[in-house]
Amino acid sequence: MTHARQHVIQVVAHRGASEDAPEHTLAAYTKAIEDGADALECDVRLTADGHLVCVHDRRINRTSNGRGAVSALELADLAALDFGSWKTREAWKGRDEEPDWEHRPEDREATSVLTLERLLGLVSDAGRRVELAVETKHPTRWAGQVEDRLLALLKRFGLDAPPSAGESRVRVMSFSARSLHRVRAASPTLPTVYLTQFVSPRLRDGRLPPGVGIAGPSIRIVRNHPAYIERLKRAGHQVHVWTVNEPEDVDLCVGLGVDAIITNRPRAVLDQLGR
Repeated sequence: MTHARQHVIQVVAHRGASEDAPEHTLAAYTKAIEDGADALECDVRLTADGHLVCVHDRRINRTSNGRGAVSALELADLAALDFGSWKTREAWKGRDEEPDWEHRPEDREATSVLTLERLLGLVSDAGRRVELAVETKHPTRWAGQVEDRLLALLKRFGLDAPPSAGESRVRVMSFSARSLHRVRAASPTLPTVYLTQFVSPRLRDGRLPPGVGIAGPSIRIVRNHPAYIERLKRAGHQVHVWTVNEPEDVDLCVGLGVDAIITNRPRAVLDQLGR
């Protein structure tokens, strides 16, 4: 076996087990933990009254029964909405099997808006080591307040200043180098991940923004530019790839020796990796 196939690749649940349950809900993250995911990934946005919530889009129209921008709504407004009813069994027609998760309107907590505080509590109570990859979404009207609130919340859980990056249970990811710089300046040992959708000519040689040790390329980059992944590895960086759902893409990542696979299907990927 090659070295690439010997090292353990971390399996990260993208927005939870989001193929089986509604993304960014307690139901999706609970299932990801039950499925054996090594880590959970979430996006965070700041509400109008200063709470960090796990929502990907700038607006809530796609994933809830409400409308409007997260930044213009207060937590109480979001808490009154349902973030799970859009992913009903109707969405699964024509598939070989239905998901284990079933929408139950009476179980409001499972599909209510999820705060980062609640997700951190879930991770803390998991009964085993489960890491958390938090993506800050930019641009936003709140700019640096997102990072300030994030670090304050991590401090409450004792996660803001790990002894070293390797010992940290949390990492911060962003497409914004400025966001990562803010995090590094405030908490130098907290690992950061620079997400990329395209290979920038400026960073094509395998460099990352100053202080960042983990590259977060899209699976499209990995498919089209495998030599770039090799350059990143030679430069001493970890590589965390998103979003990897197809078996052939998992094989590609394994062959290139990536360090983490971010996927909507954590159980299927773990099975493929023989775990």
